[in-house]
Amino acid sequence: MTSFYKSNGSLKQVLIAGTNGMMGRVILDLCLKDPEIEKVISITRKPIGISHPKLFQVIHQDFTDFTLIANDFSGIDVGYYCVGVYTGQVSRDVFRKITIDVTVAFAEMLKKQSPDASFCFLSGQGADSSERSKIMFALDKGVAENKLIALGFHQLCIFRPGYIYPVQKRKEPNLMYRVMRRVYPFLQYLYPDIGITSADLALTMFIIGKQGGNQTIYENRDIRRIARDASLKR
Repeated sequence: MTSFYKSNGSLKQVLIAGTNGMMGRVILDLCLKDPEIEKVISITRKPIGISHPKLFQVIHQDFTDFTLIANDFSGIDVGYYCVGVYTGQVSRDVFRKITIDVTVAFAEMLKKQSPDASFCFLSGQGADSSERSKIMFALDKGVAENKLIALGFHQLCIFRPGYIYPVQKRKEPNLMYRVMRRVYPFLQYLYPDIGITSADLALTMFIIGKQGGNQTIYENRDIRRIARDASLKR
């Protein structure tokens, strides 16, 4: 495990993208509640509607170019990236832009400004590292993962959850998600690796980002195991 503290003894600084979304918000809450984290920078296109003494909100519109806010990427120990879009919500070109181009732009700026930072990327089950998949989601997530690996982060952790069951109420994006929300509590007993709760996924990402991990890619079963072990230690 990597140390939670910098070599100069200062506390960890965290950068999060996607705090207006389901997963980014839960990770943000965990960071704000952790007394060992000194500063949390949230980069979004619109305010997230909360305030906290160690939360610094940066409003930025162009997620393909972070030059104007480059300083906010400096001195970061861990970057959590939870930006994404559901299949069918946008056109093919926009989906690819959000999934690949925006991800890489954010990661490149973090690597440039904080060369020793760790990067935690929310990917998805089925991401195809071979980049041969005919499925849009699998192909683009696989491409994004490969581009992140090529950047050579001090530590890169890629999380591939299955269906993410929201523990808090929200408006589901489509019919499939409305159905899954109803059946998942029962389906998980038959097919444990089909999904994970948003709370368990956030907890695992938070722990690995904070303490370090011993692998690059975490499949759904790995995420569930780490969350379960963490809960037993509480």
